[in-house]
Parts: sequence; C-alpha cells; structure tokens
Amino acid sequence: MLTEFSRVLIFLIVGVVFVALGLLVAWLLRPHRPYPSKLATYECGESPLGDTRVRFNVRFYVVALIFLIFDVEVVFLFPWATVFKELGWFAFVEMVVFLGILFVGYAYVWRKGDLDWDKPAPRVPRYEPGLGVRETRVEEEEVPF
Repeated sequence: MLTEFSRVLIFLIVGVVFVALGLLVAWLLRPHRPYPSKLATYECGESPLGDTRVRFNVRFYVVALIFLIFDVEVVFLFPWATVFKELGWFAFVEMVVFLGILFVGYAYVWRKGDLDWDKPAPRVPRYEPGLGVRETRVEEEEVPF
C-alpha cells in the first residue's frame, strides 16, 4: 500500500524521467551544424564589442532594487483589495499604515537623489599648472550600450 509520501516520490520520479527523456529525444533529433555566428554571444542583436567586464554605474543597480522593492510591495495591494469589504476598518487602517511606510521610503529615496538620472558630477579641487587649485567636475565614465 502506498503512503502519501511515496505517491509524491513516484510523481517526482515520473516528472524527472519525463523531462530527461524529452531532452534526450531533442538532443538525438536536432541537427548539429555549428558555425561561428551561431556560437557567438547574443547581445540584443548587436555584435559584441570590447571586454565583457564593463564597469556600470551603481545607479543602475540602485534603481533596479528600488523598483523591485516597490513592485513587490504593490503586489500586496491586490489580494487586500479583493477582500477589503470583508476585512473592515482594521484592514483599512493597516493598509494606510503600510502605504504610509511605503511613501516614507519613496520620499527618502527621492530626497536622497537616487531617482535622478542627470545628477551633476561632484566638484573636486584639482591643481592645474599656471592656474592653481580650481574646482572641476569629475565626469563619470560613459557606459557603452
């Protein structure tokens, strides 16, 4: 007699065998004709140029993380909205507090300047022969796209 766990184990084994057989059959039936452009790295239809280790601006990662955080938080609004009438005032107050915390985080990120793409480069003192010490802007490396 099968237990509940043995049924799950059989289901997993059948799933692994099904996937393995599918991959094996595809490997046996597919044509194998490699050529240089087929083996090249694909970069959005562009030919890859330069070194793969390009230094990206940290702002790309910061904006991606901010988007991810706010996107995940907004996902919590949809289940709440579907059962809002049954939950009553307590759920409404709870969501207002949640949105308030979210707004404070958004205001903090905005105030900090992490959402600005065109920040001016910082000014640093530099010595220029004949002119002395002057403040000049430090330009960031342009990232090729």
